[in-house]
Amino acid sequence: MTAETSQTLDRGLRVLKLLADTDHGLTVTELSNKLGVNRTVVYRLLATLEQHALVRRDLGGRARVGLGVLRLGRQVHPLVREAALPALRSLAEDIGATAHLTLVDGTEALAVAVVEPTWTDYHVAYRAGFRHPLDRGAAGKAILAARQSPPAEPGYTLTHGELEAGASGAAAPLIGVTGVEGSVGVVMLADSVPERVGPRVVDAAREVAEALR
Repeated sequence: MTAETSQTLDRGLRVLKLLADTDHGLTVTELSNKLGVNRTVVYRLLATLEQHALVRRDLGGRARVGLGVLRLGRQVHPLVREAALPALRSLAEDIGATAHLTLVDGTEALAVAVVEPTWTDYHVAYRAGFRHPLDRGAAGKAILAARQSPPAEPGYTLTHGELEAGASGAAAPLIGVTGVEGSVGVVMLADSVPERVGPRVVDAAREVAEALR
């Protein structure tokens, strides 16, 4: 800690990070041990975070991340979208297909940024805000593949006709971005995805990940 930082705020943020990394919550004692502070300090931190709905405690007394975090999370989308747009524009113009950034939203895939090519006679209409199940379409399947086996060198996923008849998709997951789970992809009117598209999508996903770090 330096003179310009707040120890209390630092501890509160560490509590949120610890709770975000567990599915079953943590007790006051567990948090006390992980933070290296006494239980009284942890009680005060939790009480303050509860007031802002950032933490909730279940009937067994275990602390978990609260729904207030979701409200904060919604404000992240515009920032993520802005950071991703340069790479998406380059991808759309290079491939001549609609490029998109998709993030996980609960059990669904949510398109948060979409860029259409400027020079093609036709392309797939794909809008920001479009949702679909994670297990359908290249964008969601790329995310699920990364969950199962996070790759050091990400690959890409190809699909055809799963979300729109006659449309093919390619997507690669975002790797190494803390707190963001998503993919970058393209969708095109074609029976199959040209060979060069997959590696190009991987490059674009890497560019977006670097912009978000």
